[in-house]
Amino acid sequence: MSVTVPPPKGLVGVPLLADDAVKPTKKDFTSDSEVRWCPGCGDYAILAAVQGFMPELGIAPENVVCISGIGCSSRFPYYLDTYGLHSIHGRAPAIATGLATSRPDLNVWVVTGDGDALSIGGNHLIHALRRNVNLTILLFNNRIYGLTKGQYSPTSEPGKITKSTPAGSLDTPFNPVSLALGAEASFVARTLDSDRKHLTSVLRAAVNHRGASLVEIYQNCPIFNDGAFDVLKDRDEATARLVRLEHGQPIRFGPAGDDGEPVRGIARTASGGLEVVDVASVGVEGLLVHDAVNPDPSVQFALSRLDEPTMAHVPVGVFRSVDRPTYDDLAREQVEFAVSDAGGRASDEDLEALLYGKDTWTVSS
Repeated sequence: MSVTVPPPKGLVGVPLLADDAVKPTKKDFTSDSEVRWCPGCGDYAILAAVQGFMPELGIAPENVVCISGIGCSSRFPYYLDTYGLHSIHGRAPAIATGLATSRPDLNVWVVTGDGDALSIGGNHLIHALRRNVNLTILLFNNRIYGLTKGQYSPTSEPGKITKSTPAGSLDTPFNPVSLALGAEASFVARTLDSDRKHLTSVLRAAVNHRGASLVEIYQNCPIFNDGAFDVLKDRDEATARLVRLEHGQPIRFGPAGDDGEPVRGIARTASGGLEVVDVASVGVEGLLVHDAVNPDPSVQFALSRLDEPTMAHVPVGVFRSVDRPTYDDLAREQVEFAVSDAGGRASDEDLEALLYGKDTWTVSS
């Protein structure tokens, strides 16, 4: 007896390949364009992970669209053999909103960077998240402007010495995960460019979510901000600092104790906040159990605040994944109702007549 596996919720409406169809491979999602990033750039690892993950979707490359803004990360559409658009600075979420709303048969991705998304594009990003448009948004965060040669970005740490801040940055940086949670994003996650397994698992969860999925990816810029995340890539340091979030599991991290289990964890304080504790002092039962599906994002937000510029404790994984209606689904339902309410009389011909009609209006004071 065959069992039909339902498609990921984020792909509902996108035509799936037939069971007997030739399945695409990584090569089918890889364009013949020369990849033009600096040697050692973390973008290479992210590109390879995305190209390797795409065949899992079970859809044809022509049903995938990648939309980007401006920046090093925004070259992404050239390197995927899918439809794509290299748009204007910061506006990729707005363009993707229109496409996702008008074409439910497409799987729409947005690829952006910390400057493109959080500076000139900040307004567009928060509204795409607030509206819960069915998009998968990859935010590459290297804490610097790379394409324009090394100015500080909205995520650069205070005191950052750059060409535009030779005496050190005075800005308070954004925490992209905190920002997304504050904008009521229904799916928020963080991962690293160098952890292929974790990155792929987060991508899988993001596509399986219906709504706006924001994935922050820590990404190294070897030319203008090299080593920004080295403490998270050294095995011992990563063990001590990375707080891996798993829904339904007590939050534990750090080196293993005599029993082979991590020795540190996250617990609530008496005032309702969060703190890092020794597991031995509170017991496993005293640790916070991660709840990614809690509709109240308060604790998820508190987890995001554990991440500081020093990266002493960096939560990674899925912070939030909640179900709520998507903007594009609701907009299409609204249009269908309007047509139905008009007795089915509305048509493409009516719209064309309206646009090319001779009626004019005179407005006088």
